[in-house]
Amino acid sequence: MKICLISFDFWHYDEHIVEKLNEKGIQAYHINIGAFTHKNLGARLKNTFSKIFLGTNPKFHKRQNFIIESLEKIGKQDQILVINPEEIEERVHEKIREYTDRNIAYLYDSVARNPTTHILHYFDKVFSFDDEDVNTFGFEKITNYNYLKYVPAESQKPRLDLFYITSYDKSRLAILNTLATKLKSLGVKFKATIAGKKGWKNKVKQIVDKTNVDVLRFRTKNIPHHEVQKYYKNTKVILDLMRENQTGLSFRIFEAMALEKKIIADNPNIIHYDFYNPNNILILDENYDNIKKDFFETPYEKLPKDIYDKYTLDNWVNTVFNLNLE
Repeated sequence: MKICLISFDFWHYDEHIVEKLNEKGIQAYHINIGAFTHKNLGARLKNTFSKIFLGTNPKFHKRQNFIIESLEKIGKQDQILVINPEEIEERVHEKIREYTDRNIAYLYDSVARNPTTHILHYFDKVFSFDDEDVNTFGFEKITNYNYLKYVPAESQKPRLDLFYITSYDKSRLAILNTLATKLKSLGVKFKATIAGKKGWKNKVKQIVDKTNVDVLRFRTKNIPHHEVQKYYKNTKVILDLMRENQTGLSFRIFEAMALEKKIIADNPNIIHYDFYNPNNILILDENYDNIKKDFFETPYEKLPKDIYDKYTLDNWVNTVFNLNLE
């Protein structure tokens, strides 16, 4: 069987799907549009000039053609999965459709954040992690997945009580500011890493109180995907804050499963999932008054194996691609 994955894999989550397919003996190919780069400095400068002075982005169009050229090299596929397809032009979707009998889409952004309704007719099936979109558009529900290897809580020695990784987001930083004040009063050891451009550091300090800035660490580059596990192992609890107009569960929820970490989150939809356990997952109330010190002091309660397995990448791949290889 031949399966192709097409995505902008900036965070390197999608490469795990290809690796899992290969483990199952499937010939899997990844067209990673996000990995497409300019050939040289001259091309990069030309692209910058075009964006600033001509209002065009040659790199965007080259990425579109890169998809078609890659498909021409690998030939027809049994299945193609396109993740977050809104960044792909319709002319390219038409070409993708010609290269497979089963074309699938997976949306792990909401339609409200990234409109996709104009291209959905190119797909035989559309999966979504967002409950509202599933109910509104009739997509098939599937969550993100646990791609990490299992590491039991008892084998870890975390020094922090709570940790959070985020990119610059004004609304989430305002929440962080309020949380930091609350957590300090409880004596909770809390750190947050904010990744992004240098200019964001000054913006952060306009939102976050001076007394709370000490809990923030700044990086100009994102934390490499393979290093995230190291950061999470050093904390008892992981903080998860929603993006605006999104109800689906982030990858943090499933990374926490693999490492047996508790979660503090502001997404009330978590209570509807079978892995929800109030001893492991705290849903923030409006004023964050329900955060208590004992949540950080009581041990993680292990999930039943059947529930844990349900959210693994192995099960996700079998579901999305209709695999029955046993």
